[in-house]
Amino acid sequence: MATLLYRVGRWAFGHRGTVLLAWLGVLVAAVTGMVLLQQPASDAFSIPGTPAQRTVDLIAERFPRAAAPASGATARVVFAQPGGGELDDDAAARAVDALKGAPLVASVTDLAPNADGTVAYTQVTYSVPPDRITGEARQALDDVIMFARADGLIAEVGGDAVRTAGHAPFGEAFGIVVAGLVLLAMFAGSAAAAGVPLLTAAAGVALGYTGIGIATRFTELPSATSTLAMMVGLAVAIDHALFIVSRYRTELTTGRDRQEAAARAVGTAGNAVVFAGLAVIIALSGLAVTGIPFLTRMGVAAAGTVAVAVVIALTLLPALLAYAGARITPARVRDPYARPPAGVRWARLIARRPVVALLAAVLSLGIIAIPAYDLRLGLPTDAAAVDDTTPRRAYDLLSDGFGPGFNGPLTVVTRPGTSLEGQPGVAMVIPGATNDAGDTAIQTVVPATGPEDAATVDLVHRLRGTYGVMGVTGTTALNADISEKLADALTPYLALVIGLAFLLLAWVFRSLLVPLTATAGFLLSVTATFGALVAVYQWGWQGFLLGTTQTGPIISYLPILLIGIVFGLAMDYQVFLMTRIREDHVHGAPARQAVVSGFGHGARAVTAAALIMTSVFFGFMLGPEAIFKQIGFALGVAALFDAVVVRMTLVPAAMLLLGPAAWWLPRPLNRLLPDIDVEGGKLATPTPPRHQHAEPRLPDEDNTAETDEPVSASGTR
Repeated sequence: MATLLYRVGRWAFGHRGTVLLAWLGVLVAAVTGMVLLQQPASDAFSIPGTPAQRTVDLIAERFPRAAAPASGATARVVFAQPGGGELDDDAAARAVDALKGAPLVASVTDLAPNADGTVAYTQVTYSVPPDRITGEARQALDDVIMFARADGLIAEVGGDAVRTAGHAPFGEAFGIVVAGLVLLAMFAGSAAAAGVPLLTAAAGVALGYTGIGIATRFTELPSATSTLAMMVGLAVAIDHALFIVSRYRTELTTGRDRQEAAARAVGTAGNAVVFAGLAVIIALSGLAVTGIPFLTRMGVAAAGTVAVAVVIALTLLPALLAYAGARITPARVRDPYARPPAGVRWARLIARRPVVALLAAVLSLGIIAIPAYDLRLGLPTDAAAVDDTTPRRAYDLLSDGFGPGFNGPLTVVTRPGTSLEGQPGVAMVIPGATNDAGDTAIQTVVPATGPEDAATVDLVHRLRGTYGVMGVTGTTALNADISEKLADALTPYLALVIGLAFLLLAWVFRSLLVPLTATAGFLLSVTATFGALVAVYQWGWQGFLLGTTQTGPIISYLPILLIGIVFGLAMDYQVFLMTRIREDHVHGAPARQAVVSGFGHGARAVTAAALIMTSVFFGFMLGPEAIFKQIGFALGVAALFDAVVVRMTLVPAAMLLLGPAAWWLPRPLNRLLPDIDVEGGKLATPTPPRHQHAEPRLPDEDNTAETDEPVSASGTR
């Protein structure tokens, strides 16, 4: 593998014009395809075969006329009197009449006041689904709200027909700015060295985004797909480029010419990029095992963006290095007698007390993971909307005026004559229609608790077990079924990812204990991230610092997405760090000494990569969408946990304690596994450098590396 990637890097460097024109051509074709083929994304979440979906199908079969508008968008318009007084019915009625004449409106219900007459609402049903609502129709809805407010009413609106704020671009801008600053610091102020990773990341994200736009022509994609792909693609692309550019500059310090340095950087650090990228791609594509269509499509789309980022890192990046010329060359070679780099000093500190470091890492993550025992899953509702938005205000008005369960009514299909009055947890039962055959009836049940309350989910299950009930559906029931389906898929998916991690790392590093420590660390970082999520977003701890004032369940598909993406982060850092450690070990360093020297080579790049990933992910919390606030927080925290605590502390401590046993592999398995040369051992005989003087010492070598005596677990020889 190292030899093949070496040739790719050398060719791309030598044919920079061809490579650049080829990628520009691909980008132009992708943008053109997106403009011609892109279709609106969908906000609908459904899983075929769930009880709620089967009830929807039953309604369509027994009530064909009533089922027709079920796919239409809805808007619930809520009116109240300022100061909490009795509602001005005439002003509210004028607004309702105006709604009846609005574009694409199929029906508008009569004004329904609460018992005190202080709050009333009307339900607007459109003839098209949410993604087909025109700008004219949304503008008409906004105009009615403004007219009602001008008449002296409080008027708010919620529902899937409401115009959303859309994804805000300042999240990405924040991440890119921080990434640029980190890269400048990493490369000692070299704008060229910092700019190359940003250019390749921009190209990768642009191609991934346009590819998703083209895919919408052929399959239905959730609206969150493009943002998730951008989030993951941007972070991964910058990190991959950072690893290769860092290795390129290190190779230049040994006196190699630029083309040879680029080839060797791709042949060594490029191995880490390929296998880390492959791990992310397989993990995200593996979401197909969940059997959940929308999640599978999101995973495949994000995996495609990562795949593009990997190919760009191996081809476009060396071409850009050729264009950068001498501007990317390190200004000076580190004085070998100067203070050792921070990575070496940190590794030495761990080597003095590896048991203490290992226990500190495990205990700290274990304590943070404790809240994960209370993890509850659910899909976001208007209750999770930002405070100062009309859907959130409409939700609060209905909760105050009609009770918390009014925002999550249940549609219950029963046999005629079945009574649901007096059931525990039921606040109100509204009788509905009976079908023409006289064998099926529909009733609306208003729970006593809100749609995100665990008691409401219990009510759904209890009603399904009630005699005479044929099915329960509605948004609350659908969300509960989807969340349970996702929770059930969590364990098999986690087993798949752990198994994949173990096999991949055993193959790459020809060891059984290296993948064991890596997967154990991955599990710790994931569970700690779950714990942090529950503490902030479910329990409300310090949520005000993050702009979170409403607590509730964790987004149901976030844990599975988190596992897939964090697995990729873990493999990214693990492969890069362990490649350098194994490289030093294969080239003659004793096992424990290789940990210190190899860690010194890679720690700076991994630290910078973690800061970049964290800033990119946290940047998405600056937008208004509740979904991306949770996703951005989870991924940012996971990047910190996995890079700082696991890869920078737990893994080196474990490797120091294991010593030479870390690289043990049974002989039969050693013969069976093909050697992919991830450490670049076959590149050990380099092309002669352009100057024939003795090569200077690498920036992170020090007096410790001059002896072949192994370092003991306590740090002594």
